[in-house]
Amino acid sequence: MPTLGCRRAMYRWVGALVFLGFTVPSWAVPSFARQTGMACAACHTVFPELTPFGREFKLNGYVLDNIKQIKGITTENRETLALNSIPPISLMLQISYTHTGAALPDSAVSGALAKDGDFLFPQQASFFYAGKIADGFGAFVQLTYDGVGDSFGFDNTDLRYTRHFTFGPEESPTHNLTLGVTVNNSPTVQDVWNTTAAWGFPYSLSATSPSPITSAKLDSGAGGIGQNAGGVGVYAWFDNSLYAEVSLYAAAIRGGAHPLDSTQSDVIHGVSPYWRLAYEYRWDRNSATIGTYGIVANEHPGHGTPLSGPTDKYTDTAADAQYQFIGEDHLVTVLATYIHETQKLDASVPDAFAANSGNSLNTVKLTAEYYYQRSIGGSLGFFNITGSTDALLYPQAVLVGSLANNPDSRGYVAEVNYLPWLNTKLQLQYVRYSKFNGLSSNYDGAGRNASDNDTLYLLGWVNF
Repeated sequence: MPTLGCRRAMYRWVGALVFLGFTVPSWAVPSFARQTGMACAACHTVFPELTPFGREFKLNGYVLDNIKQIKGITTENRETLALNSIPPISLMLQISYTHTGAALPDSAVSGALAKDGDFLFPQQASFFYAGKIADGFGAFVQLTYDGVGDSFGFDNTDLRYTRHFTFGPEESPTHNLTLGVTVNNSPTVQDVWNTTAAWGFPYSLSATSPSPITSAKLDSGAGGIGQNAGGVGVYAWFDNSLYAEVSLYAAAIRGGAHPLDSTQSDVIHGVSPYWRLAYEYRWDRNSATIGTYGIVANEHPGHGTPLSGPTDKYTDTAADAQYQFIGEDHLVTVLATYIHETQKLDASVPDAFAANSGNSLNTVKLTAEYYYQRSIGGSLGFFNITGSTDALLYPQAVLVGSLANNPDSRGYVAEVNYLPWLNTKLQLQYVRYSKFNGLSSNYDGAGRNASDNDTLYLLGWVNF
């Protein structure tokens, strides 16, 4: 019989698995095309992945426009209003079908199986405002209906204000600098490269298939900070190549009790500093980027314990690289990410949520993508999660637990995509697990194998 601590930790991961249904991301929107008058291909290779121009557009505050403005000007010739005459709004719809290698256990009847095969109509539907608000001030705001949670609320959101400076002779400046402020609801939402969690591959996943028991705080799975935070940051973009950012995040859990109380879990204490450095080099039709990012987060475990006293300290340090070739017919992208997380669990150990005072977690992601004429192509991704063994943090539980008390998970993601139009994607995806929550076979102690969670995922994704 599991101890009280084991049962608490079990509920924690079951809740995290359910929460994944609320966090399936989506990003490329025709709002920007309406605002700029340019086709989607200017900013995206294949949506939602950004081109160098798309990265510039985002870093410069989403404010480039090519439509009539409604302006206000004072007698001192100061601009007080600059609204687009046509709001840059758009809609997104995702319809999906999921089939796993073996049916999932019934959530209410012991020994029974759930229906195998989930058709979601919709999996997700979103409304966007994406574009200029005022001179130098723009936003990407997403309101989403989630088909799994049957709920509607704010999704990825990023507001920016930017100023531009040049250095050198006025007729031919030798250097340029963009300084910006970002206010957003999740670390990495503000990032412009496709190596970080908010915009990283895979760009869409099944909202109903099992996922590994945990992830790093700066990853997108169970245990990640995700949209449970809100922050403000400042950044600099020098000579269209060197990027530096510092941001501060605080707890902003969606749908929770306000003020936050012990019914919540993994609540940030105080503010968490986030940093990002990246260097991008462009030549001919190529671009290559290397960077680092990280966060230090102190959290209260919650789960019925007071949000006071000792905290758990998580330190994530990541390295990433990206390469793009954008030709007339051929498009190639290679992505690589490594995240190392150290955990100092001064709160979870006394509360019996963890057995070890210190743990670590490592995540590796590698992806290669190819498209022909932005119409047909695909991706192949590899992921590997390794971490410390902890009997309370990773308890045995049907489907979502670990018999080995270990988070190790490894597998591949293969996709084939067809885009009959630039704003419509038909996707066939297969996720293959060679290890899941520590083992390849009988990983949960109830006879379920890693391959039983292999997932066939069909997706129709439309933006208009």
